[in-house]
Order: sequence, then structure tokens, then C-alpha cells
Amino acid sequence: MAGAALALPTFIPASALGLNGKTAPSNRIVMGMIGCGNMGTSNLRAFLTKADCQVVATCDVDKNHLKKATQLVNERYQDQGCKTYHDFRELLARADIDAVMMATPDHWHGLVGVAAAKSKKDIYGEKPLARTILEQQMIVKAVEENGRIYQMGSWQRSVANFHKAAEIVRNGLIGTVKRVEVGLPKDYNDAETRRKDEMHVTTVPPELDYDMWSGPSKLLPYIPARLHRDWRWNYNTGGGQLMDWIGHHCDIAHWGCDFDNSGPSEIEGHGEFPAARRVGRPDSRALLYVHVRRHPGAAPQEIGGRAGIHSAGWMDDPGAGVVRLPLVADRELAAAGAHYWSSHAGGHRSLRDFRAYA
Repeated sequence: MAGAALALPTFIPASALGLNGKTAPSNRIVMGMIGCGNMGTSNLRAFLTKADCQVVATCDVDKNHLKKATQLVNERYQDQGCKTYHDFRELLARADIDAVMMATPDHWHGLVGVAAAKSKKDIYGEKPLARTILEQQMIVKAVEENGRIYQMGSWQRSVANFHKAAEIVRNGLIGTVKRVEVGLPKDYNDAETRRKDEMHVTTVPPELDYDMWSGPSKLLPYIPARLHRDWRWNYNTGGGQLMDWIGHHCDIAHWGCDFDNSGPSEIEGHGEFPAARRVGRPDSRALLYVHVRRHPGAAPQEIGGRAGIHSAGWMDDPGAGVVRLPLVADRELAAAGAHYWSSHAGGHRSLRDFRAYA
């Protein structure tokens, strides 16, 4: 009987071999999601559409966020295989996970980013890289020392109109750039209107581990309007409008001027802080202006609080999400010759592409 059993044929499913349009397990990136709130869920949905990505774990300190994210994963794969975690360190300890998506509030980026790199995970991280320059340097050091890939979630570089605008400018088709102005969305910080009934100290809900959420920041009395998206408007956990959008519109100006391999030589900033307010109100600057010069003779960048810039040359309309430049025919751009890499399939596709060439 033993001999007969050994003679039976072995059937291997097509999915295991990468047949019938399926991706073989050996060619998939196994991922864990750390931070499953607003942007974390958006990123999760994007990764779930990638055939060569397998999400196996979710992590959040809010049980409601965790439940919704896990349901999305299990519904996508038609099983119950997604493992949930309260502590990101337990997720990072899994040897079968290749990469993580990090969409925590800014004050957690430094610790989670460094820990992920030291755990030999590649990282898709939400912008900004971290809340402070020191934390950013710590992440870069950990990524380099551990040979990891870190992709910033600056998805506008994967959008065709922004890519074209950068190519137009970098190919000199609008002439010499004398000045760049970057507008930030107007009145985006409307938490006081949206959450006016949540601006008071109250009891922490049972589904939230508020101590863990606060983490390395100062532990303040629990005020609902300080969390879940609106942590951005308080310097204890975020950096206001500038830190929210510097990884988008400011990055496109940076890209278009070919500053990726150089740092600023001068930075000057000023702004207006909100007037004294009751407990719970945002404390980030209502208006701010930052002047950046990359090197002597380079075109200065002005990052301002206006909704749009309306002057000759490089203009941006955050509301419409478009870059407006003097019309340049595609044939003129093609004739210029110099083109720059961009993943028009979407920023989440880039992590897979980077790993393929690493």
C-alpha cells in the first residue's frame, strides 16, 4: 500500500506555478500594513489590486480601523488569512513579510521607519519622511545600513500631467527658470468646522489605545479632534499645512528644477500663528511662507499659503490637481530628448518595480 501511495500523481495548482494569468508566490511581495486609517486604507486598497502583491497582516491601535482594513483584505482574497496586530513590532518580527506600508501619524514615522529597516523590510512610507530632520536622518541611515528600499508616498510623480510638466521645464522648453512659487491648498485645515463638537477633553473610547497612539509625542488629554487625520494641525504630532503638502506640490517643483541630488543652501521662513484659543484648537501656523535657495544662482522657491499661483511660467492649481504651463506640443517635448522615469501605473506600482531592479 505504501508503494501504491507513492505512485499517485501530485497535482500542483496553476496559481503556484504562475500559470493562467496568476503570479507565482515566489514573484509576489508579501506585505504588512502599519497604520490603517484614512491614507492607510487608501494605500491598502491600491496594493490589493496588484496581482504580484499579497497582503498578509494589518496593524493599528484603533480596533475599528483594524477591523475594517482586515475585512478588506479577507474579502479580496476570499479567506480569513489576514493576521491582525496591535503592536507594529510584532508584525515586523515576521520573517515571511518582505515589505510594509507605513501610514502612521508623522510623530511615529521615525521609530517605525527605523525599526522596519532594521527588520530587513522594504518600506512604502507616507510623506513626510519624518517629523524632524534628525528622525529623517535616522531613517536614511537605517535604510542604507540594511540595504533596504524606501519609497516615499509622493504619488504626484506617478501622475502623467506632473511628469510632463517636469520634463518640459527640465528640457528648457520654457527658458531659464528665474523663480518658482508653490501654492498650498486654501482652508484645508477646517477641523474646527468639521469637528466643532469634538474639541473638548473626554474619555478615551475603548477601541483606541491612546497611550500607544501618542507614543513618542507628549501625552496630552484626549480630545477627539486631535486624532484621525486632524493630528496634522497640532505640532505635538504633525507639522501643519506645510508638512502635509511639502511632499506633493513642493516636491514637483523640486523635481522640475532637477534638485533631487542637491540640498538647499539657504532656508528662511516666517508665518502667523493662530490667536490664543481654547483647548483642542489647532496650533499650527495659519499662514506661512518659506523661501528656499538650492545654491548660489539657482532659482529660488517660495512656498506660500495661497491656493494657487497666477503668474507667467510654472503655475499650480491644487483644487483641480493640475499643473498649468505654457502650451508645449508633445512633438516638441519628444524632440528635446531627455526624459525622466515615472510610473504612470501609479505610485504603489513603483515599490514592485524598484525591488525588481534592486
